[in-house]
Amino acid sequence: MAEIQQYEERVIKISRVAKVVKGGRRFSFTALVAVGDGAGRVGIAHGRAKEVPVAIQKAMEMARRSMVTVPMTGVTVIHQTIGKHDASRVLIKPASPGTGVIAGGAVRQILEAAGIKDALAKSLGSPSHLNVARATMNALMGQRRPDEVARLRGKRPEEFVPPALLDAYRSTEAMRAAPKEVR
Repeated sequence: MAEIQQYEERVIKISRVAKVVKGGRRFSFTALVAVGDGAGRVGIAHGRAKEVPVAIQKAMEMARRSMVTVPMTGVTVIHQTIGKHDASRVLIKPASPGTGVIAGGAVRQILEAAGIKDALAKSLGSPSHLNVARATMNALMGQRRPDEVARLRGKRPEEFVPPALLDAYRSTEAMRAAPKEVR
């Protein structure tokens, strides 16, 4: 029996765009969406079509195909990072349990779709929804795993990573590696 994957799908922005042709303007719609599994995988996409529902559907399919895994410690990010895309920059910081996602617009939608429950974020620079969304994805992909940093430094993670952070990271990775139940 095939496992049916449930994704959290969020529409970030819908815009009406126009193409000027000889007879006037041709209108179509673009949809920017974020799709995540709520357990550390997230993707974004931008779809275009003549109708809004078709644009959203196209974007959802593309976002599902472009999902990436975000390294997390528990339900927050591992460390502070800044993601950049064109003129937009996004600062994402880890937060203590119970803080919630303190972010706005596209950043909040992407973090919540990824399953990040505690984080602080600030959008810097250009407020363009598409650029902010891509900068957020760059920030999330810029997260360095403790084991990766240890390997680059030629040390063991226990030597320089705080024990609580390392435990939270390992428990999150163990939960991801555990086989999923089929209901």
